[in-house]
Amino acid sequence: MTSPTPSAPSIDPAEVEKFSRMAAEWWDPAGKFAPLHKFNPVRLQFIRETVAGHFGRTGLRPFEGLNLLDIGCGGGLLAEPMARLGFAVTGADASEKNIKTAMTHAAASGIGIDYRVTTAESLAESGPAFDVVLNMEVVEHVADLPGYLNACGRLVKPGGLMFVATLNKTLKSLALAKIGVEYVLRWLPPGTHDRNRFVEPARLTGLLKDAGLTVRKTQGVSFDPLSWSWHLSGDLDVNYMVVAGKL
Repeated sequence: MTSPTPSAPSIDPAEVEKFSRMAAEWWDPAGKFAPLHKFNPVRLQFIRETVAGHFGRTGLRPFEGLNLLDIGCGGGLLAEPMARLGFAVTGADASEKNIKTAMTHAAASGIGIDYRVTTAESLAESGPAFDVVLNMEVVEHVADLPGYLNACGRLVKPGGLMFVATLNKTLKSLALAKIGVEYVLRWLPPGTHDRNRFVEPARLTGLLKDAGLTVRKTQGVSFDPLSWSWHLSGDLDVNYMVVAGKL
Protein backbone atom coordinates (compact mmCIF):
# COMPACT_ATOMS: atom_id res chain seq x y z
CA MET A 1 0.00 0.00 0.00
CA THR A 2 1.32 3.44 -0.90
CA SER A 3 1.56 5.92 1.95
CA PRO A 4 -0.17 9.26 1.52
CA THR A 5 1.89 12.30 0.66
CA PRO A 6 3.07 13.99 3.88
CA SER A 7 0.99 17.07 4.60
CA ALA A 8 2.49 20.54 5.07
CA PRO A 9 1.52 24.03 3.88
CA SER A 10 4.52 24.15 1.54
CA ILE A 11 3.76 20.82 -0.13
CA ASP A 12 2.03 20.93 -3.50
CA PRO A 13 0.60 17.42 -4.07
CA ALA A 14 0.59 17.95 -7.85
CA GLU A 15 4.33 18.69 -7.80
CA VAL A 16 5.02 15.63 -5.64
CA GLU A 17 3.01 13.43 -8.00
CA LYS A 18 4.80 14.90 -11.02
CA PHE A 19 8.20 13.78 -9.73
CA SER A 20 6.85 10.52 -8.34
CA ARG A 21 5.88 9.50 -11.87
CA MET A 22 9.51 9.90 -12.93
CA ALA A 23 11.04 8.25 -9.84
CA ALA A 24 12.32 5.15 -11.62
CA GLU A 25 14.47 7.30 -13.92
CA TRP A 26 16.50 9.20 -11.31
CA TRP A 27 19.71 7.23 -11.93
CA ASP A 28 19.41 6.95 -15.72
CA PRO A 29 21.90 9.50 -17.16
CA ALA A 30 20.01 9.42 -20.45
CA GLY A 31 16.54 9.58 -18.88
CA LYS A 32 14.28 12.39 -17.75
CA PHE A 33 16.82 13.57 -15.16
CA ALA A 34 19.69 13.78 -17.66
CA PRO A 35 20.03 17.56 -17.09
CA LEU A 36 20.71 16.96 -13.39
CA HIS A 37 23.37 14.37 -14.22
CA LYS A 38 25.08 16.99 -16.40
CA PHE A 39 24.61 19.65 -13.72
CA ASN A 40 25.79 17.49 -10.80
CA PRO A 41 29.60 17.83 -11.15
CA VAL A 42 29.64 21.64 -10.99
CA ARG A 43 27.28 21.86 -8.03
CA LEU A 44 29.10 19.05 -6.17
CA GLN A 45 32.41 20.86 -6.59
CA PHE A 46 30.89 24.15 -5.42
CA ILE A 47 29.34 22.55 -2.33
CA ARG A 48 32.51 20.65 -1.44
CA GLU A 49 34.82 23.65 -1.79
CA THR A 50 32.45 26.01 0.06
CA VAL A 51 31.88 23.64 2.98
CA ALA A 52 35.56 22.69 3.19
CA GLY A 53 36.53 26.35 3.37
CA HIS A 54 33.85 27.16 5.93
CA PHE A 55 34.73 24.32 8.31
CA GLY A 56 38.46 24.16 7.51
CA ARG A 57 38.34 20.57 6.24
CA THR A 58 40.69 18.64 3.92
CA GLY A 59 41.31 15.03 2.86
CA LEU A 60 39.48 12.31 0.94
CA ARG A 61 36.61 12.21 3.46
CA PRO A 62 36.83 15.76 4.76
CA PHE A 63 33.40 15.95 6.38
CA GLU A 64 33.61 13.13 8.93
CA GLY A 65 31.80 14.20 12.08
CA LEU A 66 29.45 16.61 10.27
CA ASN A 67 25.82 15.91 9.43
CA LEU A 68 23.95 16.99 6.31
CA LEU A 69 20.30 17.18 5.28
CA ASP A 70 19.37 16.91 1.60
CA ILE A 71 15.81 18.26 1.59
CA GLY A 72 13.86 17.31 -1.53
CA CYS A 73 16.53 14.69 -2.18
CA GLY A 74 14.76 12.93 -5.05
CA GLY A 75 16.57 9.73 -5.96
CA GLY A 76 19.74 10.63 -4.05
CA LEU A 77 21.94 12.14 -6.76
CA LEU A 78 23.50 14.52 -4.23
CA ALA A 79 22.99 12.52 -1.05
CA GLU A 80 25.22 9.63 -2.15
CA PRO A 81 28.33 11.67 -3.08
CA MET A 82 27.89 13.69 0.11
CA ALA A 83 27.94 10.45 2.13
CA ARG A 84 31.10 9.35 0.30
CA LEU A 85 32.74 12.59 1.45
CA GLY A 86 32.14 11.62 5.06
CA PHE A 87 28.88 13.37 5.99
CA ALA A 88 26.25 11.57 8.04
CA VAL A 89 23.46 12.17 5.50
CA THR A 90 19.72 12.42 5.98
CA GLY A 91 17.72 12.51 2.75
CA ALA A 92 14.14 13.81 2.92
CA ASP A 93 11.47 13.91 0.23
CA ALA A 94 7.68 14.14 0.22
CA SER A 95 7.48 11.43 -2.47
CA GLU A 96 7.54 7.86 -1.19
CA LYS A 97 8.48 6.63 -4.68
CA ASN A 98 11.52 8.92 -4.77
CA ILE A 99 12.65 7.69 -1.36
CA LYS A 100 12.21 4.04 -2.33
CA THR A 101 14.34 4.63 -5.44
CA ALA A 102 16.99 6.40 -3.35
CA MET A 103 17.04 3.66 -0.70
CA THR A 104 17.35 0.90 -3.30
CA HIS A 105 20.24 2.59 -5.09
CA ALA A 106 22.09 3.42 -1.88
CA ALA A 107 21.76 -0.16 -0.64
CA ALA A 108 23.07 -1.52 -3.95
CA SER A 109 26.00 0.92 -3.69
CA GLY A 110 26.77 -0.02 -0.09
CA ILE A 111 26.15 3.52 1.19
CA GLY A 112 24.39 4.22 4.48
CA ILE A 113 21.92 7.13 4.27
CA ASP A 114 18.97 7.90 6.52
CA TYR A 115 16.18 8.37 3.98
CA ARG A 116 12.79 9.64 5.17
CA VAL A 117 9.42 10.36 3.57
CA THR A 118 8.78 13.68 5.30
CA THR A 119 8.64 17.47 4.95
CA ALA A 120 10.78 20.37 6.10
CA GLU A 121 8.03 21.43 8.49
CA SER A 122 7.84 17.98 10.10
CA LEU A 123 11.59 17.79 10.50
CA ALA A 124 11.73 21.26 12.02
CA GLU A 125 9.03 20.30 14.54
CA SER A 126 10.86 17.12 15.56
CA GLY A 127 14.01 18.99 16.53
CA PRO A 128 17.02 17.80 14.48
CA ALA A 129 19.50 20.37 13.18
CA PHE A 130 22.28 19.97 10.65
CA ASP A 131 25.71 21.39 9.89
CA VAL A 132 24.76 21.62 6.21
CA VAL A 133 21.33 21.74 4.55
CA LEU A 134 21.09 21.24 0.78
CA ASN A 135 18.01 22.82 -0.77
CA MET A 136 18.71 22.21 -4.44
CA GLU A 137 16.15 22.82 -7.19
CA VAL A 138 13.30 22.59 -4.66
CA VAL A 139 12.07 26.11 -3.90
CA GLU A 140 10.52 26.57 -7.35
CA HIS A 141 8.19 23.62 -6.61
CA VAL A 142 6.79 24.53 -3.18
CA ALA A 143 3.39 26.09 -2.52
CA ASP A 144 4.34 28.31 0.45
CA LEU A 145 7.88 29.58 -0.11
CA PRO A 146 8.21 31.82 3.00
CA GLY A 147 6.88 29.09 5.29
CA TYR A 148 9.06 26.46 3.68
CA LEU A 149 12.26 28.50 3.98
CA ASN A 150 11.41 29.42 7.56
CA ALA A 151 11.19 25.70 8.40
CA CYS A 152 14.45 25.02 6.55
CA GLY A 153 16.16 27.82 8.46
CA ARG A 154 15.27 26.12 11.73
CA LEU A 155 17.04 22.98 10.49
CA VAL A 156 20.45 24.71 10.23
CA LYS A 157 22.73 24.52 13.28
CA PRO A 158 24.35 27.70 14.56
CA GLY A 159 27.54 28.01 12.54
CA GLY A 160 26.05 25.86 9.78
CA LEU A 161 25.29 26.50 6.12
CA MET A 162 22.36 26.15 3.76
CA PHE A 163 22.69 25.95 -0.02
CA VAL A 164 19.71 26.94 -2.18
CA ALA A 165 19.73 26.41 -5.94
CA THR A 166 16.90 27.62 -8.15
CA LEU A 167 15.88 29.49 -11.32
CA ASN A 168 15.71 33.26 -11.66
CA LYS A 169 12.46 34.85 -12.81
CA THR A 170 13.65 36.54 -16.01
CA LEU A 171 12.73 36.44 -19.68
CA LYS A 172 16.05 34.68 -20.28
CA SER A 173 15.18 31.90 -17.84
CA LEU A 174 11.73 31.57 -19.42
CA ALA A 175 13.31 31.21 -22.86
CA LEU A 176 16.11 28.84 -21.85
CA ALA A 177 15.04 26.93 -18.72
CA LYS A 178 11.37 26.58 -19.59
CA ILE A 179 10.70 26.82 -23.33
CA GLY A 180 14.14 25.68 -24.50
CA VAL A 181 14.65 22.82 -22.04
CA GLU A 182 11.09 21.48 -22.00
CA TYR A 183 9.70 22.19 -25.47
CA VAL A 184 12.68 22.58 -27.83
CA LEU A 185 15.45 20.32 -26.51
CA ARG A 186 13.01 18.05 -24.63
CA TRP A 187 15.52 17.59 -21.81
CA LEU A 188 12.64 17.63 -19.31
CA PRO A 189 8.98 16.69 -19.73
CA PRO A 190 6.76 19.66 -20.66
CA GLY A 191 5.25 21.16 -17.53
CA THR A 192 8.14 20.23 -15.23
CA HIS A 193 8.56 23.87 -14.21
CA ASP A 194 6.04 26.62 -13.56
CA ARG A 195 7.66 29.93 -14.52
CA ASN A 196 5.45 31.74 -12.01
CA ARG A 197 7.36 29.96 -9.24
CA PHE A 198 10.82 30.99 -10.40
CA VAL A 199 12.47 33.17 -7.73
CA GLU A 200 14.45 36.40 -8.11
CA PRO A 201 17.73 36.48 -6.13
CA ALA A 202 16.61 39.61 -4.23
CA ARG A 203 13.40 37.91 -3.09
CA LEU A 204 15.21 34.71 -2.12
CA THR A 205 17.83 36.68 -0.19
CA GLY A 206 15.10 38.54 1.70
CA LEU A 207 13.25 35.34 2.58
CA LEU A 208 16.46 33.69 3.81
CA LYS A 209 17.11 36.70 6.06
CA ASP A 210 13.56 36.43 7.38
CA ALA A 211 14.32 32.77 8.16
CA GLY A 212 17.22 33.81 10.41
CA LEU A 213 20.03 33.22 7.93
CA THR A 214 22.79 35.48 6.60
CA VAL A 215 23.50 35.28 2.87
CA ARG A 216 27.22 34.71 2.28
CA LYS A 217 27.40 34.24 -1.47
CA THR A 218 25.26 34.21 -4.61
CA GLN A 219 26.71 32.18 -7.46
CA GLY A 220 25.56 31.96 -11.06
CA VAL A 221 25.72 28.72 -13.05
CA SER A 222 25.71 28.76 -16.86
CA PHE A 223 25.49 26.18 -19.62
CA ASP A 224 28.06 26.28 -22.43
CA PRO A 225 26.54 24.79 -25.63
CA LEU A 226 29.98 24.56 -27.26
CA SER A 227 31.46 22.28 -24.59
CA TRP A 228 28.01 20.94 -23.65
CA SER A 229 28.81 21.46 -19.98
CA TRP A 230 27.94 23.60 -16.96
CA HIS A 231 30.30 26.02 -15.24
CA LEU A 232 30.22 28.59 -12.45
CA SER A 233 29.73 32.13 -13.73
CA GLY A 234 28.73 35.63 -12.75
CA ASP A 235 25.48 35.31 -14.71
CA LEU A 236 22.49 35.01 -12.37
CA ASP A 237 19.85 35.34 -15.10
CA VAL A 238 18.93 31.63 -15.29
CA ASN A 239 20.44 29.19 -12.77
CA TYR A 240 21.97 30.39 -9.52
CA MET A 241 22.91 29.16 -6.04
CA VAL A 242 22.80 31.00 -2.73
CA VAL A 243 24.89 30.10 0.31
CA ALA A 244 23.46 31.25 3.65
CA GLY A 245 24.78 30.74 7.17
CA LYS A 246 23.36 30.83 10.67
CA LEU A 247 25.19 32.71 13.40
